[in-house]
Amino acid sequence: MLRMYQIYKYFLCALMFIIGLQSHFIQAKEKIIIDADVGIDDTMAILYASASPVFELIGLTTTFGNASIENSTRNACYIIERLGLDIPVVQGASVPLIIAPEPPTDFVHGDNGLGNVIVPTVHKKPQSTLSAAQFIIEQSKLYPNELTLVPIGRLTNIALALRLDPTLASRIKRVVIMGGAFEVPGNVTPVAEANIIGDPHAADIVFQADWDVVTIPLDVTTKIMVVEKDLAQVAISNPLAGGFIKEFTQFYLDFHYEQGLNGFYIHDPSPFIYLEQPELFSTKNAAIRVVTQGMAIGQTIAAFSPQRERLPQWQHVKVNTYANQVDSDKAKKLLLTRFSEVNFIK
Repeated sequence: MLRMYQIYKYFLCALMFIIGLQSHFIQAKEKIIIDADVGIDDTMAILYASASPVFELIGLTTTFGNASIENSTRNACYIIERLGLDIPVVQGASVPLIIAPEPPTDFVHGDNGLGNVIVPTVHKKPQSTLSAAQFIIEQSKLYPNELTLVPIGRLTNIALALRLDPTLASRIKRVVIMGGAFEVPGNVTPVAEANIIGDPHAADIVFQADWDVVTIPLDVTTKIMVVEKDLAQVAISNPLAGGFIKEFTQFYLDFHYEQGLNGFYIHDPSPFIYLEQPELFSTKNAAIRVVTQGMAIGQTIAAFSPQRERLPQWQHVKVNTYANQVDSDKAKKLLLTRFSEVNFIK
């Protein structure tokens, strides 16, 4: 009888361990808010995040850039509706903090931000009671120290949230950005990348806040390229969502062909690849500032030790992280796998 009791006790302990282990993995999903200027590569990023098993998407906030704020928000609502996700879309900033706004990059993303594909009537509406900045603050209070912000457009909404609530940084788990160029040229000017130069003051505020920032810059995003054959394969493996990806990326592909490239770079999905498999990336730690005026406006500058310690103007600058290398083959394979797993509703 005693032996039966011991066996029962061991069985019960093993069962509780398994239940606890399962609970741990369920809780390990990373809660994220995506902040995006929803154009073509932003849409690819949202689709990637929806298919990944490691993310719990809390909300999608919109900003200007690749598309106008109206098109960006409409595109966001459409994509979330097609994905069948019950999450809020919240409209954010339409202009930078200080500099004059530039027109949307319609020559890259099309007039509507989605490569000029026809977007049907959208039934989902953006949340109207809060701004994007207020929504971020509200969610940080609901999920203190659990929430990851993934801004893949201009950083205006994030900077506005910090201005509204200076304690925000203390409640955010981390911030993972697509933006900047450190060891490679920029894609707007010789030194500046689009998301950073689109609102350099906001970017500098975000880098200097007291939270952990990882930026995934052009240094690695330009090492991951998708070609037409890849898109065709995705469309075959996933006719509904993959066919849509192939359709709306054609405009983007044509733009890159005009630049003499064989395909397009994977900019905005790259932070999600990093979050899912950080071992594919190499990173550096540095004090980072953003140039906010003059010929080098939008440049992301990294200062390393020991030079940083010798220069008074750099000694108190926040140290953050940027990615400088990536296993491009494995990153691309993961991207295409997730695209094949995107679940669209008809």
